[in-house]
Amino acid sequence: MTRTRLTAEERHEQLVTAAVTAFSHGGYAGTTTDQVARLAGVSQPYVIRIFRTKQELFIAAVNRAGARIEERFRRAAAEEPTLASLGEAYNDLLAERELITLLLHGFTASADPAIGDPVRDCFGRLYEAVRELTGVSAEEARDFFAVGMLLNCLGAMRVVGPDPVRRSPWMDDLLGTFEHKL
Repeated sequence: MTRTRLTAEERHEQLVTAAVTAFSHGGYAGTTTDQVARLAGVSQPYVIRIFRTKQELFIAAVNRAGARIEERFRRAAAEEPTLASLGEAYNDLLAERELITLLLHGFTASADPAIGDPVRDCFGRLYEAVRELTGVSAEEARDFFAVGMLLNCLGAMRVVGPDPVRRSPWMDDLLGTFEHKL
């Protein structure tokens, strides 16, 4: 069987994809570069050769998640530049639980200055994109993100998104406050 050699860019993408998965499950503190390497099918020294540190790898994974969300927002806004359109796009992204749990891990790891600045920059890019794409006020953007953070928490707890848990009355009550079906 002939193995196809990946380009450096393809290998980089493979490592970041594996990092998104690994860090979304174990968080920054609970994930090793060896776990990422095993998921990517490479050696741990190779991961370090490409990213130098676990911090750099984690930041690359967080930036991937943020870029995926921004890209989806931009596609939605190209069709209809409203918060409702972006909200529907985000609702679709809830099916990609790894993205939202990775971002939550990024927020919690932000006490570390080396991680906090890039995570805040990632969040800031999303905030600015929402304002730019929709023309909403700061208050409207704040409310949009507040609902998004609630959805992140509900998604991480498997209340919404793929493979949800059995609903409790409080879940039905809270989810009933949303205009669209989750």
